[in-house]
Amino acid sequence: MFLATGGGSGSPWGMILPFVLMFVVFYFLLIRPQQKKQKARNALLGSLKKGDRISTIGGMHGTITELTDDTAVLRVNDTTRITFERSAINTILHSAPAPSEVKAASVKEEKSDKVEPEGTL
Repeated sequence: MFLATGGGSGSPWGMILPFVLMFVVFYFLLIRPQQKKQKARNALLGSLKKGDRISTIGGMHGTITELTDDTAVLRVNDTTRITFERSAINTILHSAPAPSEVKAASVKEEKSDKVEPEGTL
């Protein structure tokens, strides 16, 4: 025979609450940090440009000479060029200046090269 346990006196929230708390802990400890990492990686891959010095996941170092949506061609030395998947790029070691920065720097150099004659009083 069965013992009466007083079924129905417990709230359904009492059974669901531990599962909800467990999901919240998993979200903040596992899911959210992974999403942040993925956003940072996508930003890194989106900011690549020609002239960047990079390192691949396999440890190969090189300078980007060509860049498409899927691939990147790296110049490893004067004669060697290797094609990698864009997703194989791990870090940017040295970023090439943007074209607008190069133009602004050359304008500053031109201005500083001009020597103005001293006026007489």
